[in-house]
Amino acid sequence: MDTLGLPVVITVTPADTTDRDAARELLWRLWVMQPQITQVWADSAYADQLINWPGDFLNMTRKTVSRPRGARGFVVLPRRWKVERTLGWIMKARRNVRDYECLPQHSEAHLTWALITLMTRRITRKGPQPAWS
Repeated sequence: MDTLGLPVVITVTPADTTDRDAARELLWRLWVMQPQITQVWADSAYADQLINWPGDFLNMTRKTVSRPRGARGFVVLPRRWKVERTLGWIMKARRNVRDYECLPQHSEAHLTWALITLMTRRITRKGPQPAWS
């Protein structure tokens, strides 16, 4: 996701692949498709596996988004809420609620299609746009 919460690269992996394992492939695809991106925000779960790799190989700076120390209960994390909001938008496309696709490439294509539809509707909306959208 970019800083507005819009997807830049979509990768679908099998259920037995952890996000940490897929992160290098995703960052590689991001670097190939969008070489001007030089800073990446990551969840604290990626801290161990991606400490120096983006900087050493892709010329990217990785910053970690962590929970504030001493926080109890639910806490809105900076940058992360945009990802969660976009995932909520994706689930409005009924087909994305269940996994009907057989191949990861089909799922990626359908997610891209759903997000293109969502963004074009937002761009062409008439009337005042709420500040939160």
